[in-house]
This record gives sequence, C-alpha cells and structure tokens, in this order.
Amino acid sequence: MDKQVITTINGIEISAVHDENNNFFVPVKPICDAIGVNYESQYAKLKDHEILASTIVLSTMVASDGKQREMVSLPLEFVYGWIFTINTKNVSEAARGSVLRYQLECYNALYRHFAGSLRRRVEENEAEIAALKAVNDAISREKEAKADRRKAEEHLASIRKQRLDSCPVLDFN
Repeated sequence: MDKQVITTINGIEISAVHDENNNFFVPVKPICDAIGVNYESQYAKLKDHEILASTIVLSTMVASDGKQREMVSLPLEFVYGWIFTINTKNVSEAARGSVLRYQLECYNALYRHFAGSLRRRVEENEAEIAALKAVNDAISREKEAKADRRKAEEHLASIRKQRLDSCPVLDFN
C-alpha cells in the first residue's frame, strides 16, 4: 500500500494509504491525536457503529515513532462522516473550534447537496415548462397562420371567381 499525505490537522499530517484498487484508507489514531479525542473511546464507538464497524480495516503504516504498525483505518469516504459524529465536548479545547467549524461545514455541505439537487430539479422543471410553453405558442401561431392562409386563399379564390364570372363570354356560333 502506498502512503500519501491528504491533509494537516492542527499541525499533524494525516496520511492515507491506497491499495492496488486505488481505494484510500485513513488511520483513525492520527486524527484522534490531531483533534484531541481519546483514540480508544473513538475506536470503541467505531466498532459499535452499525455502518462504520463494517468498514474498519487494518492498514500497515509508518507511525509517528518511525516504526511500521498496523493501524485501524477507515475508507476515506467514511472518515468525514465519522468526524461528524464526534461529540465536541470530548474534544480538546484547542481543537474544539476547528471540529465545530468542520461539523458546521458538514451541515452546510449536506444542505447544499440535498437542497441544491432539489433546487436544480425545480429549475430544470421550470426550464422544461418554459420550453413546453414556447412549443405550445409556436403551435398556436402555426394554427393561426394556417387559418389566416386558408382565409386568404378563400378570398383569392373569391376574387378570381368574380373576375372570371364578370368576363364577357364570346360565342361564335
């Protein structure tokens, strides 16, 4: 597994490893250390969590002491949700503000995602309604144009009939 630094939290580099399928896994302990929460209690909560428990893997990484260790890790896509569940009362005073900001950003991201998709659907529906109205207007104008043409052709036929009826007829018999 290859290691890659993905972010820095409170001066601590957070690395992820990726496997041969390019799945990224992030060790839990460095994040706990960075935000000042107890690793053992977070690990216990992860094991009890219905969703997160099934995603836990052991990744071999170089620890902060330079030694290779097996570390409890989560797939990258689950790390954000896990941090979102951390009770900020259990976070160090120094990290509390950043965790609260992160959690607030999570709320905003969820809102933007769900409300944004709803807003996009409303906008798409409004655009479709406007396009349907334009098609309907064009059909109405086309019908009016056909009716006007029919009237004009009838009027032309009437003029021609009058002209032909009023012409003298020559009879050579």
